Amino acid sequence: MGNVRAGEEKATLRKPRREVARTDATDAYQERRAEIAAAAARVFHRRGYAGTTIGAVAEELGSDRASLYYYIKSKEELFDEVVREVSEANVATAERVRKTADPAPEKLRELITALMNSYAEHFPILYVYIRENLADVAGKRTNWSRQMRNLNRRYENAVIAIVEEGVADGTIRPVGSPRVVAYGIIGMIGWTNRWFDPTRSADSAAMIGTTFADLVLGGLVVKSAPLPKSKHSGAHLNGPK
Repeated sequence: MGNVRAGEEKATLRKPRREVARTDATDAYQERRAEIAAAAARVFHRRGYAGTTIGAVAEELGSDRASLYYYIKSKEELFDEVVREVSEANVATAERVRKTADPAPEKLRELITALMNSYAEHFPILYVYIRENLADVAGKRTNWSRQMRNLNRRYENAVIAIVEEGVADGTIRPVGSPRVVAYGIIGMIGWTNRWFDPTRSADSAAMIGTTFADLVLGGLVVKSAPLPKSKHSGAHLNGPK
């Protein structure tokens, strides 16, 4: 009983320190949080969401579990925060691109390459998110689940709106429902979780994004409309070695 009571007292003391540190938001604190998030992403990638523990993240960092509690409350908090922040940034990009005056095909090119680059830049946390079935924890984290559903919907709606715009102005062929086209584009990029690792791949994220954009636009753009020029035009298909 004594050990249990001592553990409870430590946990009680830990929370105020963590809250004070979070509101302090010094560079050192934020840098350590980023290190923990990166280590957690690697562990999530190897073990999956369910198999990841704070102890495993601490081991990945060469640290101890107690010190991590100064920066984070739980693996759920860590995972949710990182995924939400990256997703918010991707949605902001999609909505910004949708509002530009660029032709719809050029907007699609920018979105496809930007999303592929985001998967690589934040590797592997977004891949963990799209691979895992988080329905079993949704009840415990209802607010986060609601936020993520809303972010997903906003991103999808931005892509759908761009496709609809292109169909309306005659730059994109009406090959099917704009929603189906949008889901096809998003799903194609998301499927790279099965085979792309930026630390090992001979193909860069930029090259993959450009290739996907060329594939999509080659089938969607009306032949009389100018095809948006690839930024990697003439580059070797395998990209940098």
